[in-house]
Amino acid sequence: MDTMVDLEPAGRALLTTVEGVLESRLCGHSPCDGVSAGELVQHLCGLTLAFRAAADKELGPLTDAAPTVPGPLVEPGWRDTLEAQVPALVEAWRSPSAWEGTTRAGGTDLPAQVAGRVALSELVLHGWDLARATEQEYVVDDATLGAVLEHVGQFDPKGTPGLFGPAVPVAAEATLLDQVVARSGRAPWWVPPH
Repeated sequence: MDTMVDLEPAGRALLTTVEGVLESRLCGHSPCDGVSAGELVQHLCGLTLAFRAAADKELGPLTDAAPTVPGPLVEPGWRDTLEAQVPALVEAWRSPSAWEGTTRAGGTDLPAQVAGRVALSELVLHGWDLARATEQEYVVDDATLGAVLEHVGQFDPKGTPGLFGPAVPVAAEATLLDQVVARSGRAPWWVPPH
C-alpha cells in the first residue's frame, strides 16, 4: 500500500455535492441510521477540522474528542465552512510529514498513514451519504475508490461497532463505488423515504 494518497478528488466530489444541497433537504433522512442530512453536514464540518489538525499533528481539542453526531440544527454558514475546510484538509495531507509517525483523531492515537486513510474514507463515504440524502449523483475517481476499498476491506465484514455496519452483499459485477459503499455497511440502492 502506498503511504500517501491524494485527498483532492474526494474533496472535490464532496464539494460538488455540497453545492447541490438544497436547504430544504437538510431535515431529511440520510443513509446513516438515525442521522439527518443536516446532522451529517455538521459531522462533516467537524471531521474536516479534526483530520486537518491530525495531518498537522496539532494535537489538542480538535483531535482529542471522540466523534459524536451533532444536534439536528445546522449551523449558519455551513456551506462556506466546508468550502474553506475541505481544501485546507486536502492541502494538509499533501505534506509528506502528515503521513509520518503517529497522530491522533477522535481521541485515539494511531499511525499517521492510517489517519490519512480514515480521512479519505470519511470524505468519500459521507460524500456519498450526503449525495444520496439529497438525491444527487456522486462521482469520484477509481483510484480514490480503490484506496477506500482497500482501507474498509481491512475491517471485519460482520461489522465494526462505531465504524461500519455489516457488509452488504452486492453482485460481482457491481461498480467500484457500489463495492465501497456495500463493504462499509451501506446499501448502494438506498434512497430517502418520501
